[in-house]
Amino acid sequence: MTNRLFFGFRPFEPPRPRPALPLALFSAIFMFDAGHLLAQGLETPSSLAPTTPPSLASPASPGRSEPPVDPAARPELFPSPARDYPPAWAHSPFDGSLKNLRPFGSNLFTGKFATSYFDNLNQEYRITPGDRVAVRLWGAKSFDEILPVDQQGNLFLPEVGPVHVQGLTQDQLTAAVKRQLATVFTGNVDVYVNLLTAQPVAVYVTGFVNKPGRYAGGVTESPLYYLDQAGGVNNLKGSYRRLEIRRGGRALASMDLYGFILNGDLPGVRMEDGDVIVVRQKGPSVAAVGRLPEPALYELAGDRTKGELLVRLASPLNSVTHASISGVRNRAPYRAHLTLDAFRDFVLQDNDTVEFQAAGVGEAIMVNVAGAVGDGASAHHLVRKGVTLRSLLPYVAVDEATADHASLYLRRPRVAEEQKKAIEDALRRLEQSVLTATSSSAEEAGIRVREAELVSNFVQRASTVQPNGIVVVSRKGEVADLILEDGDTIVIPQKSGVVLVSGEVIMPNSLAWAANMSLKDYIAGAGGYTDRADRGNILAIKPSGEVVSARSAGVGPGDRLLVLPAYDTKNMQLVKDITQVLYQIAVATGVVLRL
Repeated sequence: MTNRLFFGFRPFEPPRPRPALPLALFSAIFMFDAGHLLAQGLETPSSLAPTTPPSLASPASPGRSEPPVDPAARPELFPSPARDYPPAWAHSPFDGSLKNLRPFGSNLFTGKFATSYFDNLNQEYRITPGDRVAVRLWGAKSFDEILPVDQQGNLFLPEVGPVHVQGLTQDQLTAAVKRQLATVFTGNVDVYVNLLTAQPVAVYVTGFVNKPGRYAGGVTESPLYYLDQAGGVNNLKGSYRRLEIRRGGRALASMDLYGFILNGDLPGVRMEDGDVIVVRQKGPSVAAVGRLPEPALYELAGDRTKGELLVRLASPLNSVTHASISGVRNRAPYRAHLTLDAFRDFVLQDNDTVEFQAAGVGEAIMVNVAGAVGDGASAHHLVRKGVTLRSLLPYVAVDEATADHASLYLRRPRVAEEQKKAIEDALRRLEQSVLTATSSSAEEAGIRVREAELVSNFVQRASTVQPNGIVVVSRKGEVADLILEDGDTIVIPQKSGVVLVSGEVIMPNSLAWAANMSLKDYIAGAGGYTDRADRGNILAIKPSGEVVSARSAGVGPGDRLLVLPAYDTKNMQLVKDITQVLYQIAVATGVVLRL
């Protein structure tokens, strides 16, 4: 198992200095438009001077993406439920009251079923061998005896013979006896017949119950009667979902007590003498606590049970908005925090603890974590609105063996939307530039038509790209203390000794980084430039998401080198527009599109 370290327990190791993107190149790429700076994944306030690229702004300048945060003004880290105890992902697994939790359904067996034996006759009961019948005759013939129903289902009356009564009800019994008497005694004989009691049956109850044994009861009693006689299901080891009724050594019916608790379902089986009720061993179970009508241990239906089942069983209060899960995955501690809707699709595992929580409207946000966080770290964190990045980092566990601490960055949905809008605006300007271009000759007009077709195809492909919304927060070993937003993803990259070369090269390739290798060596390792390559425009995307000129900054481990294409045309405005779009797409998505 790899060791994990929580951010804040030791300082970051500062990376080696990286030269900033030259101002001239920066200006050519982004046209001094602050809106286009978003293509580099940076949030830029309106006060940013148009000629000051963010990589050149000093820490005290307005070029910082977020103002400093006063620690005294910071709100609490966690939303209101955490005031009682921190959520499960923020500390060791929930230990508030698990020892007192009882299995869901344990209140079934409190003796109420065991004392419900009904000794009176059920009018719908049908006679079976072994039942006892009182027969009284008077008049010309006197007789008063209690007769058993023999194994052939008959009552034997003296001077009359056998009377078949098996399968008859009480009302039908009297008529059957009278008919048989009439065949011998033609008159002056009255009869009274009464079924005294149905024959009791003996049922075995075994498995994981508190008092296994043989218990007597009526044939009309439900399996719950016999389970209650046996002291109920053992709460530590017994299953409330896997019970079986066996007869003659074979399974006759299965029983899930959850079905009875929730829907009143019971197997339609009439118990017989010698039947066996078996309670199997408890299956995978989870503890459900928090805002519930009944915190309890809930047994899962199988190994791939989703949270939706637990929501149906536990019935969280209407105020619940999130579920906090703690458990074990791959033999390592696991903690996660999900919205209630996302939890419905979450696959639960044995011994998980789920805490249902409620966050006030607008007071909490969800922040995700990705990258080198290890199996035991949370992928989702519910925090109070206004919490900053550095405030949350101490709660983020990282895989010490693989984490590149100095290259932490954010992915922000809002920035991705703004990047997308900036690209779409640039594409519209590019189309307008092509369509409104004038021609001074027929030959030049033909060139413009071909350019329009080429650009139209390029715009169609470029409009489908999806920016990643990267916000660069790590520079020179320092992490900016940004205020987090709902949907942010904190990415801790894995350490990498590989350099990826793509774009306008013969054979895009991944090469092992070496300190003695130059930019030229990496390009050669990818087969060299294509004929369309713009050899002066090679971007290096650092592991932190920062985008710089590869020629100025050099190549480091984990870098992605993007060789952009050149475009040969006499229309200088078109060159400028195309170059801008190519850079925006490359920086926002890490992909180089060809014209």
